[in-house]
Amino acid sequence: MKKKQKQTSKEFAASTLLKEGESWGEFFKTIFYAFLIAIIFRTFVLQPFSIPSESMLKNLMVGDFLMVSKFSYGFSKHSLPWSLPFIPGRIFASDVERGDVVVFRLPRDPGTYYIKRIIGTPGDKVQMKGGALYLNSEKVPTKKLEDYRRTNVFGRAETFSRIEETMPNGKSYVTLDIDYMRGSMADDSDIFVVPEGHYFAMGDHRDNSQDSRWPSNVGVGYIPAENIIGKAKWITLSFDNNSTFWEIWKWFPTERRERFFSTIN
Repeated sequence: MKKKQKQTSKEFAASTLLKEGESWGEFFKTIFYAFLIAIIFRTFVLQPFSIPSESMLKNLMVGDFLMVSKFSYGFSKHSLPWSLPFIPGRIFASDVERGDVVVFRLPRDPGTYYIKRIIGTPGDKVQMKGGALYLNSEKVPTKKLEDYRRTNVFGRAETFSRIEETMPNGKSYVTLDIDYMRGSMADDSDIFVVPEGHYFAMGDHRDNSQDSRWPSNVGVGYIPAENIIGKAKWITLSFDNNSTFWEIWKWFPTERRERFFSTIN
């Protein structure tokens, strides 16, 4: 009886260890599946980004956190992590429309992401003349809005002209312009003819954006269709990163709170 009882104790200990081993295995399996689902979701559905520059001011501000729809235009190798060459060309492709705000991989450096507004589609002729946008030799209709005023990080007051542009497809959005920059390359350019399979993009802050107006070796140049990652859809949070980490009451001023969970136009 004692021997049998001893065996039973050993068997119980072994079964207990086995159950513990199984629980750890299940734990790591759960972590793996969660990681896999997150990668798939990020690759094919929505990907988060944050805004590091003022090139899309004021529609997008430094410190905005946003979600980009990965399925809006289909998928290419650049939709995948590290641009893995598993997708030839672009699959499930949909047309990118003028006025869309898109995230794309920089042609000269695919590891770098940019966000701009699409101005020209394949075959379009794009030109800036005296600060005005011309599309296919026609001036894009504009409407002057109330100026945007702010105090910059150096404590100086700044005033920007707010101009609403309307694309031929009816899409409207607001741009910023600084009058004293008039006459620079930002306000006057050659005629750009968008090649087939490419797009022409510009920042909404017209005098503070490296975009398709600059050649690809220094700016953006024409954007290959396969480099476009997705359409910027929503701002989730907006954080004033000029505040120190302990100034919690300054993190989300009124202007920032109004941006929470807003749609990107």
